[in-house]
Amino acid sequence: MNLPTTPSFRLNGRRALVTGASSGIGLAAAVALAEAGAHVIMAARGLEKLEAVAEAVRGKGHSAEAHAMDIADLDALDGHLAQIGPLDVLVNSAGIARHTPATETTVADYDAVNDINVRGAYFLSVGVARGMMAAGIKGSIINVTSQMGHIGGIDRAVYCGTKHAVEGFTKAMAIEFGPHGVRINTLAPTFIRTPLAEQTLANPERKAWVESKIKLGRIGEMEDLMGPVVFLASDASALVTGTSLLVDGGWTAG
Repeated sequence: MNLPTTPSFRLNGRRALVTGASSGIGLAAAVALAEAGAHVIMAARGLEKLEAVAEAVRGKGHSAEAHAMDIADLDALDGHLAQIGPLDVLVNSAGIARHTPATETTVADYDAVNDINVRGAYFLSVGVARGMMAAGIKGSIINVTSQMGHIGGIDRAVYCGTKHAVEGFTKAMAIEFGPHGVRINTLAPTFIRTPLAEQTLANPERKAWVESKIKLGRIGEMEDLMGPVVFLASDASALVTGTSLLVDGGWTAG
């Protein structure tokens, strides 16, 4: 009898770029991919901290390097990608948030959040996909969004708008990239215990509100995203594209 074989979750021999990799979700994604066997280019704006975390990853016996990169600087993007070379995996994890009531949003805050969360993520996805296609690589692009890319949130009109936008362009890109064998999906977490979420979780009332919304009754940890990242990057998700993997503890279900 011929039994089916589970596709591999291993990433040996593959090259991955992770933005926002010096802390939080980006760091978790970089470690997860490195543990799965990938060589990981860890990117963020500040090189000093990046060098330290890349060294820590190498200290565990994995393959990683640091690369200073600001995804909002589109003029430098082609140069970065030429220096890095063709990739098998991209995790677009760089992002910022400036939470205020919509009636108090400044143009400066709106532009700052959109420049990184939407504009930078869009053109990095396109640039990496173009390189994959030119090299004949059937790669995987993972855009980190949020449960807030599927719902609304208090004081989060700008942030929600950016994450909804990424959900939208990811679906459109999946249609275009699919014939080339390039997959693109989003990873949409709930509140994860990271520096970015700290401004919300430090407020006892907001923290209680968050926990009341998460059906599993707890704040997410970085480790909760590591398996999903490897799944989306690997052959285990070979038929998955244009979709969103919600890691939200059931928030959006209710």
